[in-house]
Amino acid sequence: MLFNSYTFLLVFLPIALLGWHALRRAPFRVVLGWLVMVSFVFYGVWNPDPKHPWSPQYVLLILGSCTANYYLGRSLSALKHSRPGKLLLTAGVTANLALLGYYKYAGFLAGITKSLTGWPTTVPEIILPLAISFFTFLQIAYLVDAYRGETEEYHFTDYLLFVTFFPHLIAGPLIHHREMMPQFRKRHHGWHRDFPVALGLFLCGLFKKVVIADNLARIATPVFGLAAADGRDPTMAEAWVGAVAYALQLYFDFSGYSDMALGAARLFGIRFPLNFHSPYKADSIVEFWRRWHMTLSRFLRDYLYIPLGGNRKGPGRRYVNLFLTMLLGGIWHGAGWTFVMWGALHGSYLCLNHAWLGLRKKLAWPALPKPLAIAVTFLAVLVGWVYFRAHDFASANRMLASMAGLNGFDGWPDKAARVVASAEPLKLLPALIGVWLFPNTQEIFARYRPALRVKGAPFPAAGTRRWWQWRPTPAFAAATVLLAVATGLQFDKISEFIYFQF
Repeated sequence: MLFNSYTFLLVFLPIALLGWHALRRAPFRVVLGWLVMVSFVFYGVWNPDPKHPWSPQYVLLILGSCTANYYLGRSLSALKHSRPGKLLLTAGVTANLALLGYYKYAGFLAGITKSLTGWPTTVPEIILPLAISFFTFLQIAYLVDAYRGETEEYHFTDYLLFVTFFPHLIAGPLIHHREMMPQFRKRHHGWHRDFPVALGLFLCGLFKKVVIADNLARIATPVFGLAAADGRDPTMAEAWVGAVAYALQLYFDFSGYSDMALGAARLFGIRFPLNFHSPYKADSIVEFWRRWHMTLSRFLRDYLYIPLGGNRKGPGRRYVNLFLTMLLGGIWHGAGWTFVMWGALHGSYLCLNHAWLGLRKKLAWPALPKPLAIAVTFLAVLVGWVYFRAHDFASANRMLASMAGLNGFDGWPDKAARVVASAEPLKLLPALIGVWLFPNTQEIFARYRPALRVKGAPFPAAGTRRWWQWRPTPAFAAATVLLAVATGLQFDKISEFIYFQF
């Protein structure tokens, strides 16, 4: 089910809220059971092929995964820091990765072996279960922490809700059991105070998705489609407009989802960790990854980079660990060589960034002017997004060649040859201004602590209160209504989030 669908907004969410509110005085396990049940409904509504009957197999898959990992975690808690526990942990992590690998990478690997050896003769078509990457990573982190002795004896209902709670299930954030379990155990009595904040957060996210991201997709999609076709190459202007449009589409799509997840969880009195904080304002790649998909960065750091050795074994090993971590992060995003390239690029960027910082410190060089550093960082990220979005290597290289002027320095093509209407590219300007100059949603709602702080990231930070920060006043209520009306006027289609089925 999608946040930006009539089914979710007009049926599912009202029923989930009314049931939760009606059961607030019921036994605690009943309340949690209600949230677990509606979360499974939220997940189960998804049908990968609407032409075929709905099947419960994917609900059974996530339920089976949760059950197995819960009891495995209990066993690991009893065997923490022991050799049998380490063997059991290895088996558990391997089983989770094998499940993810089958659904996400078996077809990709079969295609590689077919191209090299001719076997298998047919590449299997395997449907990727919804959110399998997210719920697999959540549970791997739980198993590792259980072995380290960092988990408690959670009730099975607590664990099911931790994994399946619908506001984060589809595209994150990658929550941690230490953040969520204490919140689930508390009775929430401030519903009337949280509701306006939650509604404002959710509407901001919905506006970003429906009004901004989906309109930017109408610019980016035709240009990337042109690069993937056998016809002419994109002109230099088309390539730049298409690449920037996609970078902005992805920004507002993911930012919009993150805001809606925060708002939906806040309706039930739950605060999620911050997952997105103006990443295009970053003045280095290191800073970019402190702001973009912050909970994924935390997971990669805590459960991959540090276990690999982090920076404890010298600068050479540090660079290898950085590169491997980002390479695996790219593979996690998708089964394809373009995602491998995207991960390798960011691994290389991080290595270069750390090497540059070390050289600057050694030679006492001043930092680049901040606007220039932001522009260089955005350009590096933009090149990576071309591979992230492109159909294949060939079309990505065609886009980058056109952006570099290798196919000529042509501007916007004649009207008959255009793949994007003449006025559409002008929509990039207000989006760019908003990204670089305006406060983000967390800063607007800062008075009401919209998100939990993520370790290693200095956001959200306390600061001076500003006139533009949201408050429950008539003026802000009117602005919220206008936001809802503007969104409703554009709400004529259903479009998936880019991170919907990663």
